[in-house]
Amino acid sequence: MQEFTFDAVPSITVKWGGAQQLGEFVEQYYEERKVLIVTDGSLHKAGLLEKPKLSLEKAGFKVAVFDKVVADPPENIVLECVEKAKAAGINIVIGLGGGSSMDVAKLSAVLIRSDQKLQDLYGIGKVKGSRLPLIQIPTTSGTGSESTNITILTTGETTKMGVVANQLYADRVLLDGELTVGLPKLQTAATGIDAMVHAIEAYTGKLKKNPLSDAFAREALRLLSANIVTACNDGHNKEARQAMLLGANLAGQAFANSPVGAVHALAYPLGGHYHLPHGLTNALMLGPVLRFNMKAAAHLYAELGDVVGTHAKGTEIERSKAFVEFMEKLMRETGAPRHLKEVGVTDNSLALLANDAMKQTRLLVNNPVEVTEADALELYRQAF
Repeated sequence: MQEFTFDAVPSITVKWGGAQQLGEFVEQYYEERKVLIVTDGSLHKAGLLEKPKLSLEKAGFKVAVFDKVVADPPENIVLECVEKAKAAGINIVIGLGGGSSMDVAKLSAVLIRSDQKLQDLYGIGKVKGSRLPLIQIPTTSGTGSESTNITILTTGETTKMGVVANQLYADRVLLDGELTVGLPKLQTAATGIDAMVHAIEAYTGKLKKNPLSDAFAREALRLLSANIVTACNDGHNKEARQAMLLGANLAGQAFANSPVGAVHALAYPLGGHYHLPHGLTNALMLGPVLRFNMKAAAHLYAELGDVVGTHAKGTEIERSKAFVEFMEKLMRETGAPRHLKEVGVTDNSLALLANDAMKQTRLLVNNPVEVTEADALELYRQAF
């Protein structure tokens, strides 16, 4: 067996309606009493914070809210959050929202206590020292950010950079499927497909694939594939919503230890240039990349076919093709767009996108098959 390390959040609680009892949850573990909730304006306006905030206040916590998080957050959002937290004397950070809110919460928990500059944190293992206590509560079943040690920030017009450090793992995660009930169908589809891509790419990772990440990826894909269509068509289905949230979390743990590859590498430029939701860009690139990787990963795709229940027989290649076809059928059933031209991508930008994808070296090294710029361009054409 190849040597490996598996890092994870130390405590995960799965509880329907748990956010309504957030004060009781937090007071079990912390003596600190000044809490900052990091979220986005739409969740705040929708009233999703009312009960969690009231519960904290009833338990004796002084609560501040930072609700300026936006999708693909730029650096200034993090810096503004840190400034507000320092002014309020915050000593506990709670990320409540989608991946962007949780990413901002991670870095804020570090920078509130640290003398390091944000620019010095980019890369792998650059964070020094400790951070404030950090709790993560996801409201979408997609990014798995609550259980990863990665934050992605927008650093320019179309560029993003990542911070990867074990200090970004939360102390505690609360998975409350009730928070995802109001998620629209398209967002349910896009975030769920994002989570499935995390599981698939973790399972086929070239460098750090290991038995534990494999186990998490398989169970994640089983839960997600069995429940995504139900969650999209019946958003109030309690079992489906909770299963999706747990599946996304398990997929997050899988790819935090066996990183993602070419699907994400080609998805990021689409987000940067066209400001498309991350989960949707993954969905658009998944089919072409799976077929491209089949030459090296057919045996693994065949195994995942058994996990999702394709019941395919025959050779590894045949079973692998059945898995890819199953995934494409599943995406069609969710109602997610299937081609780049459907979401406003123009054919004259494909070469630029391919060039930008080549900059995602951190991700491309994990792909089971080497991707050249010419390969990337052809994959975009297939997705177009």
